[in-house]
Amino acid sequence: EGQVNGGAIRFAVDTGATLVALPGADAQRLRIDYRSGQQTTTHTAGGPTPAWVVTLNNVRVGGIELQSVQAVVIEQGLPIALLGNSFLSRTDMRRDGQTMTLTRRY
Repeated sequence: EGQVNGGAIRFAVDTGATLVALPGADAQRLRIDYRSGQQTTTHTAGGPTPAWVVTLNNVRVGGIELQSVQAVVIEQGLPIALLGNSFLSRTDMRRDGQTMTLTRRY
């Protein structure tokens, strides 16, 4: 569970994702004007799909809140938001069995 720009969202941790990735429906619900971002194409399991690169004001997971986090909004084919490396690279990750602990690095 987390927040983007103050709105609630559920993330899947994806260490293979370069950026935080948001489904288009979540971006609309959170009132993110993603269509004013840079349009690109991303490759999903369903093939190439249009996407928009944006900068989120803030992303919070647990007690960690980071500002100016790069993200990509994918309108079709992404069922859940992905907590990618634009957030994770600014934390230290520790795994102990089934538990992952994130600590803010900077």
